[in-house]
Amino acid sequence: MEFTQETTSAITLGVPTQEEKLSQSYSKIDQGIKNVIFGSTAGMTGKLVEYPFDTVKTRLQAQPLDHKIFKGPLDCFKQTMSHEGLWGLYRGMSSPMVGAMLENAMLFLVYHHIQMVIKEYTTPAYKRHLLYNKNFADEISLDMGQLCIAGALSGAFASFVLTPVELIKCKLQVQETFTYNNNSSVVKGSNISTTSTPIYTGPLSVIKYTLKQHGITGLFRGHTGTFIRETGGGAIWFGTYEFVSKWFMNQRAKMMGIDKNSIKKTDLSPMRLMAAGACAGMAYNLLVFPADSVKSLMQTEEEMMQATGKMVNKRGFITIAKDLYRADGIPGFYRGCGITVARAAPSSAIIFMTYELLRQRFL
Repeated sequence: MEFTQETTSAITLGVPTQEEKLSQSYSKIDQGIKNVIFGSTAGMTGKLVEYPFDTVKTRLQAQPLDHKIFKGPLDCFKQTMSHEGLWGLYRGMSSPMVGAMLENAMLFLVYHHIQMVIKEYTTPAYKRHLLYNKNFADEISLDMGQLCIAGALSGAFASFVLTPVELIKCKLQVQETFTYNNNSSVVKGSNISTTSTPIYTGPLSVIKYTLKQHGITGLFRGHTGTFIRETGGGAIWFGTYEFVSKWFMNQRAKMMGIDKNSIKKTDLSPMRLMAAGACAGMAYNLLVFPADSVKSLMQTEEEMMQATGKMVNKRGFITIAKDLYRADGIPGFYRGCGITVARAAPSSAIIFMTYELLRQRFL
């Protein structure tokens, strides 16, 4: 091999050659595309498991503050099955299925991209060109603070995709609850209209109605709650997963009597990856649930007004939070939390396991 002065200088200074720069660009694109594919596949798989629980959670959150339709998660499940059958639990799933694919694709794409940016700034200049060698990049570990920052930023970006998707989902999930017949002991005696028919026939119907009535900004109603939930939740979700995974790696190294830095995430079994994912899902939902409750009330307020006949000015995030606190106190912010945390465990377990196994196999 003949070394030119430019090549020798590049090797000495750690500056990538033109060939290396081109290779790095291709590597970035390749890793980005794969992260999108792996993330969307993981999100789709997790959504199939969690959606019935999410329907129950949303219906519990979106009940009128002055009169409850359901006594609890089990009663909501029973009434839904009685009035709508199994399909009722999957009502409006097409939009969140697409949303789950987009959300997780963006979450994992941004999460790993931010990690690479942090590594570029913390790695000595003469070694930066080696970051696009997967084996070298994997050797560089970030601390928990850096991982949480990457997680928070990924959640912030994802919130812009999630807000319209969740608005569509919530509206479709709750509209049927106001058509239950008058014989229901829970509905009986309330001022809720039980003869009205649903105004939405599917996701496109929600989009058309919202755009017609409120314009493009109508699709982003509830974004404050989604942004708070996803930014804080992203830090918690990824942070908890990395923390538990690291604990498993340290335990494995201790058991084998070897240096803890010699154990990588790829050495963990699928069951341990699932356990770390389950912990992440439960921690995320438990800690940011109040923001999600307010968000759900904001996004279904119009349906609530139509059902109860109470026409009031639309309320903002803070106003709804205050009204919820006055009506139910702190417990009001956690309505449906139990079933949400319960469904988050298997859902996040499947998401992280699917993503990690795909990444190990194809990246």
